[in-house]
Amino acid sequence: FLAMDKQWLAPGLIGFAAGGLAVAALLKCRTAGSGAFGSINRATAGAQRTASLPEGKNPIQLYSLATPNGQKVGVLLEELGLPYDAWYTSIMKGDQFTSGFVQVNPNSKIPCMIDRLGPNDKPIRLFESGSILLYLAEKTGKFIPADPAERVECLNWLFFQMGAAPYFGQFGHFYKYAPTKIEYGIQRYSMETQRLLDVLDQRLAEHPYLAGPEYTIADIAWFPWVRCLDTGYGAKEFLGLKKYTHVMAWLERCLARPAVVKGLLINSDAPGGHREYHSA
Repeated sequence: FLAMDKQWLAPGLIGFAAGGLAVAALLKCRTAGSGAFGSINRATAGAQRTASLPEGKNPIQLYSLATPNGQKVGVLLEELGLPYDAWYTSIMKGDQFTSGFVQVNPNSKIPCMIDRLGPNDKPIRLFESGSILLYLAEKTGKFIPADPAERVECLNWLFFQMGAAPYFGQFGHFYKYAPTKIEYGIQRYSMETQRLLDVLDQRLAEHPYLAGPEYTIADIAWFPWVRCLDTGYGAKEFLGLKKYTHVMAWLERCLARPAVVKGLLINSDAPGGHREYHSA
């Protein structure tokens, strides 16, 4: 294409073609090679090596890590008291790209889960934290309202979190992990993070929990990410978290629950954490 006589191409098209070839070259299967996650980032999906997943004796097998998304599931399992085995997934070592993991989650992200006692007592795979939370809540009839209207309100806030979490994550990437500090990225995602916190703050000014009077899977989906803004990204002062008084009070209520204290430490390297955990 670029070998064509330039008289047939406007200057802008020449640049577009060159840029297109450059982008195509960058999108070839290779690692990004820079930044905290450069060694595991790729432009292709699928297994990179053959390895089976470990299995325990309990009906639920969880493959996860104590990131905010992983913590959601650990917390809910502890709240429900269901028997489960939790296996540590080292994303920095590429455990999520093994053939066994990809069979459970083709998107190679934590958390994912197998319930051997799924519908009709048949094994079922689950991936995406929101899907897992909803499945477990419906399976047990807990932490989701029984009233149809209240259930919809719970799901409103649950799925709002599914769409909002990437903005928190992108803020953390540009603020803490990016090898080059890009002011535009930091400002764009910090502003959106603050806007989302304001949405939560206004809601929690009127209700003790996001879906209303009761603690639900909507709260379990949200609070690990709000907590991470401080404990993971160290951005408490930068974002001015203290000004979201209703959010901070709600976060304290969530963190005071005994199941939350334990659930946050499942598949965790933190002091007192459980890299691997097996219910009695």
